[in-house]
Amino acid sequence: MSIRPSAPTAAVERRRIEDLPSLRDMELFVTVVQCGNFSAAGRRFGLSPASVSRYINALEDRLGVRLLNRTSRKLSLSDMGTLFYQRAERILNDVRDTQIEVTQEHVRPQGVLHVHSRLLVGLQYIAPALPAFLEQYPEISVDLTLSNEDVDIIENNIDVDIRIGTLADSSLIARKLVNSERILCASPAYLEGRPPINTPQDLLEHNCLTYKINLGGVNWRFLAEDGTLTEIPVKGSFRTNNGPALHIAMLQGLGLSLMPDWAVANELASGELVRVLPDYRISFTSFENAVYAVYSPTKHLPVKARVFIDFLAKHFQSVSV
Repeated sequence: MSIRPSAPTAAVERRRIEDLPSLRDMELFVTVVQCGNFSAAGRRFGLSPASVSRYINALEDRLGVRLLNRTSRKLSLSDMGTLFYQRAERILNDVRDTQIEVTQEHVRPQGVLHVHSRLLVGLQYIAPALPAFLEQYPEISVDLTLSNEDVDIIENNIDVDIRIGTLADSSLIARKLVNSERILCASPAYLEGRPPINTPQDLLEHNCLTYKINLGGVNWRFLAEDGTLTEIPVKGSFRTNNGPALHIAMLQGLGLSLMPDWAVANELASGELVRVLPDYRISFTSFENAVYAVYSPTKHLPVKARVFIDFLAKHFQSVSV
């Protein structure tokens, strides 16, 4: 005769459920990890650092494991803390996505949409696209800030931040809008009568207009099809920290410059600019230069932001060189 284990009583099941971490526990823990300290996480939840510490201690007691290694200078994840963080972040994102999917069909996009963008992409693509977007969604108004400075999108209440290139902050959620590479180009007027450019070394004889990222010199990096990487210390009569200013100087025939492909697509198509050394991938920083829409994982993505990101993704599909 076999003995079947008795089913757990309702009281046992209730205790099991009560022992599970709540969504708020998970959200607080994930925020602590992303902020790196109790003080910043507490500000987002309206809690003191001591209260946040008590919540995390209680969560560790409930789970029976240490999640965070604490020193006087910093917090770090334990092995189990890393596992819990990854799972909790996934659960929170799933819950947010589910909530959006359930409610978005009944919510009209409306309200003020706060957008930050890098200057060049903002001037050339975001601002020109806004009239069509606002006509499609008349109950939305857009507050657009353009700058080349990194901004804290949470502290500055930014719904969507348009960024270019490698994303340093992995705690944010990013949706790629368009792949992009920097390309070398110049006006026909500049190239006429000057030495031909067949190799990267030929640029040493040319006026190279550069983007100022520090006080030192500028090296352009050339990646050949066979994987060979060459760095050239370029020089020229003009450098600036402003992309549109470089664009204007190049169009007026002052010299050659590196620009994102989407920034010069129209001029290349019309013949106002000519691409130089097309067989190389070229950069002065990273070769990753895609355009992203970035938003915070610690707050629900508003419907107004979701439709804006969807609109931009379709808008950028027409961008090509």
